[in-house]
Amino acid sequence: MKIKQIMTLKALLMLSITIGLSSCSKSSNTKGASRATGWKINDKNGGFQHNSKFTKQETPPGMVPVEGGTFTMGKVQDDVMHDWNNSPSQQHIQSFYMDETEVTNLMYTEYLFWLKTVFPPTEENYKNIYTGAIPDTLVWRNRLGYNETMTNNYLRHPAYAEYPVVGVNWIQAVEFSKWRTDRVNENMLEKNGYLKKDSKVKLGSEVTAESTFSTDTYLSAPTKTFGGNEDILLKREMNGGRREVADTAKNVYAQINSGIILPEYRLPTEAEWEYAASALVGNREFNIYKGQKKYPWNGQYTRSGSRQQRGDQLANFKQGRGDYGGIAGWSDDGADITNKVKSYPANDFGLYDMAGNVAEWVADVYRPVVDDEANDFNYYRGNVYMKNKIGEDGIVEVVTAENIKYDTLSNGKILARNFPGQVAQVPVDDNETYLRQNFSTSDNRDYRDGDKPSTRFFDFGSEEDGEDNAKRMYESPKHTISVDSASGELSKKYDKSDKRTTLVNNEVRVYKGGSWRDRAYWLDPASRRYFPQDMATDYIGFRNAMSKVGPKSNKKTPRGNPKF
Repeated sequence: MKIKQIMTLKALLMLSITIGLSSCSKSSNTKGASRATGWKINDKNGGFQHNSKFTKQETPPGMVPVEGGTFTMGKVQDDVMHDWNNSPSQQHIQSFYMDETEVTNLMYTEYLFWLKTVFPPTEENYKNIYTGAIPDTLVWRNRLGYNETMTNNYLRHPAYAEYPVVGVNWIQAVEFSKWRTDRVNENMLEKNGYLKKDSKVKLGSEVTAESTFSTDTYLSAPTKTFGGNEDILLKREMNGGRREVADTAKNVYAQINSGIILPEYRLPTEAEWEYAASALVGNREFNIYKGQKKYPWNGQYTRSGSRQQRGDQLANFKQGRGDYGGIAGWSDDGADITNKVKSYPANDFGLYDMAGNVAEWVADVYRPVVDDEANDFNYYRGNVYMKNKIGEDGIVEVVTAENIKYDTLSNGKILARNFPGQVAQVPVDDNETYLRQNFSTSDNRDYRDGDKPSTRFFDFGSEEDGEDNAKRMYESPKHTISVDSASGELSKKYDKSDKRTTLVNNEVRVYKGGSWRDRAYWLDPASRRYFPQDMATDYIGFRNAMSKVGPKSNKKTPRGNPKF
């Protein structure tokens, strides 16, 4: 009898505990309620709105995901050139996306078409926008070579449409990246019902120089986008991830918390590019790398060992003096100049031509030393922090035809600093830097390397603080160019000083990877060279990258050695 009573009491006790836990769980986790306040999120009557349907960042057009991780940045093979500018250091890279190929002539001429249509070069206000974006086709010329066919045809002829674009300087590559950001986000907003369908293709009618889309403008002052044309700016509100027509909605425009606006397209950092090119993930077992790789592929040789392609070159490069592609009729690298993208196998990240074809611009300002003691996470030298310019009305100032700025480069080329419709930018000031420990100035290109305080000659007691009187570590030639205000003619003056000891300054950028003009040594992803950011060549192109938001990986990391 007592045993039965005890069992009954135990059963009642367990039942009461279960009911109590269930009620507690239900009360503290009401569906759709905030864990901070208990208020309902995405209430149709108003209140806080959040995209609860968001799952992951959409893979951007033309890109593949690159899962981040740690790697040894720098030369792990013999430094036969004795550059001493790539000593090995341990770095960690966050996950990002990267173009699977270099930007092609077809991609770049689409950009030129858009500029020419929206900002007609026949109009005085816009004449330098289009011409400033055109690649320098004269880079193909050689004093003792006949290359006029490439000079006249390489950029626009359909035979070269899928070849990597060249003749683009670093600044032009950055401007292309900004344009691409806006066009992709414009398309994303249209697909999600925030913009009028097909308005983006009606260039010259609905989309004009005074009515263009800019991602920054849309986020900062959406009513100024498309020049305030509300026929294009469809008003929608987000309700738990669903877009609905709203006459009196509070969130009538997409915002960052909508989750549909992608981060900016940009040039990859040097560390990102080298990490992606090395693709050590294909040489991994559990959480260690099984040795280092000399090239983007496995092995110590540039030729394929597979049965179907045995002996073929795995990249497009100069194989010897006077040998850019082998003997006629023999399957070697299949090219003499550049080659069609995807002509060679991809590396273990799915990226093509990370060695050969064209070398590629990266974002970094060049310095002989990678300062891993200052930072070993997402390393990048070149930060110049800017902020939106606020107008007298307290709203961001949008660039117009009247206040657009142009820069005259050292070689005389005129480039637009920004386009009408974009938000004007100014350097950050004391409002952002005061009492900060992580940064103190807008321009950080010289940080710990090249500014006056880091030079061996810096005189802390000197009263000479002028730029001309300072003994700088990197004192490259300073060519000057000026424009006569009356005639508009350019006056060019070469720096002929014999006291210059370096070509390095804050306007030279790193480029990575070997090209069709380079020998095999430069195919090593760790090799690094530099070139002035406002000049172009017939062997440097570029590809874009985009930061990944959210988790490092969208899937659980496989155990053991990955299969590709």
